[in-house]
Amino acid sequence: MRSIHTPFTAQNSAPNELNSSGTSTITIKNSLLEAIANDPDLPTLGSSISRIVQLSSSDHESIRQLSYFVLSDVSLTQKILRLSNSVAFRSSSNKVITSITKAIFLMGFNSVKNCALAMLLVDGMPGKQVEHVRTELIHTLAASMVSRELAKHSQFSDAEEIVVVTLFKNLGRLLLAAYEPDHYQRMLALITQGTHTPWQAAMQILGFNLETLTENILENWSIPASIIQALKNRPGGNLNLAKNKQEWMQQAAEFSEKAAPLALTCTQVDSSVTKEKLLNRFGKALNLDNTKLDQLIANATEETYALLMDTDLIALEKKRTNNPSSAPTEFNGENEEDVLKELVLETGENDNHQIIQRYPSGKPFNASILLLNGIQDVAEVMASGHYKLDDLIMLVLETYYNSLGFRFITLCLLDSKINQYRARSTLGKNNMAYQKAFNFPVASSIDLFHGALEKNVDLLISDAFAPKIRKLIPQWHKDLLPDARSFMILPLVTRQKPIGFFYADRDTDAPEGVSSEEIRLIRTLKGQALTAFNSR
Repeated sequence: MRSIHTPFTAQNSAPNELNSSGTSTITIKNSLLEAIANDPDLPTLGSSISRIVQLSSSDHESIRQLSYFVLSDVSLTQKILRLSNSVAFRSSSNKVITSITKAIFLMGFNSVKNCALAMLLVDGMPGKQVEHVRTELIHTLAASMVSRELAKHSQFSDAEEIVVVTLFKNLGRLLLAAYEPDHYQRMLALITQGTHTPWQAAMQILGFNLETLTENILENWSIPASIIQALKNRPGGNLNLAKNKQEWMQQAAEFSEKAAPLALTCTQVDSSVTKEKLLNRFGKALNLDNTKLDQLIANATEETYALLMDTDLIALEKKRTNNPSSAPTEFNGENEEDVLKELVLETGENDNHQIIQRYPSGKPFNASILLLNGIQDVAEVMASGHYKLDDLIMLVLETYYNSLGFRFITLCLLDSKINQYRARSTLGKNNMAYQKAFNFPVASSIDLFHGALEKNVDLLISDAFAPKIRKLIPQWHKDLLPDARSFMILPLVTRQKPIGFFYADRDTDAPEGVSSEEIRLIRTLKGQALTAFNSR
């Protein structure tokens, strides 16, 4: 991760230039950039965001990488699952989604990717408990949901990229609120008075353009140039139909930013002036009239509040009880703080968290129900006929992983070229490091793995350190996973020949064992995987 260097040069501001408060603009820039560069969490945020942004819906490997990324973060996994089951995002099947792989299958790759980006931005933003920062985050997420609705009706391919653009459009102001709250409030005061546009207020108070700050930070985060270019507003006046996707994204990002306050209006307020100005500037360009705009805002409002509740930015009980007006845009000078103040949580946690009771080993009490849900998910995906084998295997792995509380799981397959069993797909703690080293020769040996494969028996080991078990664990496993205290081996045998196996483990004993019903479901899920292998 590169460090963030001062992106402003002498041509932007004279070295000794003073702003309206008599402070050197260079000092403000350096102070802000130094705070950003020295924050230990922000490079991690930038790195994570960059990894997700680079994933493409047209690249099959990206689906697996997105699943890996989300599942590696327990909090992010819970939030994505909760959001995918909300009324605003749930698919037409109305079936509870219990896996990230199924969420991607039903919601779509881009929807899960963009929601993950929004959650990363909220979770990684410093000072998010501070009122002004939370206010800006709420506005940003609302704008992203407006753009998501626009993308549904766009003629351009991969139009959902606009959601990424909109999430970043206000990044400069968001970081200003986090690191320089005094200057942020002075700038906001000018906007509130109606005497300055956001751009004019930034130049008056800061002496530089916040959009330039945003662009340079995104460059350091290795965000694609197409997204950075889409942050720029089009020239003033009423806009015409875009000539290309880049121009459309600029129009859509600006529209979403200015329409965001409408998606945060919980009760009927007089928003006719804002709507009129939106339609005058963007109506022709984005094919909007009053009816279409109202429907777009209605859909975006529902999705906005689902996302805000899932990120703990607003309380569930406040969803329908506030009466905010419009946030400041270049259309009006009303105070953004007043708009959203009542929406912001002061303290407390969102009560809408999924709570799973577990044994000390990590295995859920309701393992059989979770296994059954996974089996139904796999059956539904297979019945659709529109799936890739790798995606289905990922769903099987995720079902075992979540339903039985493992810390690591892998599918190992026979590689006849080198005469070894090798890990191909993995999930869990240090999964990529384990995947590289998880392999062993096909040649017969007296150990648990070869015994299970040769006799085609499923092994569920509750205490791997029991003497009679320990002596049957091969040395390569002891070296690679010395702390594996309980594990599972499920051979995959077709036409009486082993082709691989599922392996999963925990770093704790599992004295609770497995019930007969759980064993039946574990084998049913394995059978589905074998069916998929045989049909491909």
